[in-house]
Amino acid sequence: MQRIGVLGGTFDPPHIGHLLLAEYTLEALELAKVLFVPAGIQPLKPDIRSMVDHRLNMVKLAIEGNPHFEISRVDMDRDGPHYTADTLPLIQSDYPDAELFFLMGGDNLRDFKKWTRADEVIQHARLAVMRRSDEDISADMHDDVILGLSQYVDIIDTPLLGIWLSSTHVVERLKNRQSVRYLVPDAILNYIYEHDLYTEES
Repeated sequence: MQRIGVLGGTFDPPHIGHLLLAEYTLEALELAKVLFVPAGIQPLKPDIRSMVDHRLNMVKLAIEGNPHFEISRVDMDRDGPHYTADTLPLIQSDYPDAELFFLMGGDNLRDFKKWTRADEVIQHARLAVMRRSDEDISADMHDDVILGLSQYVDIIDTPLLGIWLSSTHVVERLKNRQSVRYLVPDAILNYIYEHDLYTEES
């Protein structure tokens, strides 16, 4: 059975943390590919900063050249808000014979019990969780709330990755006119400057 990773997010903007999560998980779980799923309307982030077309273009630039990375428009081509519990069945219908793995950082696992219809998410995909060296998370941390959740969690240890980047951190540095070189791929940085994104005026 083909194994496919699903990495959802606003990607506003995409950064090397997203790419590292996808690459580490691809290797650790022997995935055939990782689907990047840009959100149209994300319930937990109503203040999305960039138009969806810009975010899509930046994801294209970010994954360019990696034959194992692809884009899914499943959330962009339908009305929101978009919940993971709704997105995964749609992706499964596109890949009926695949086993899905939903990629996330440790912070997402920590908050997973708060997700809308979290119990439905694990009916459609396993959770592939990247654990930083300084994170206190475990597969069974929510078993008292979501019975048997640990059976659906794969923890991927990344001892050399001591930080976890966020798009918010990147944007804050851009607004403060601080360097984000090496935090985002050069092609995305050039795109941000070309389209004057993430400035106080934009």
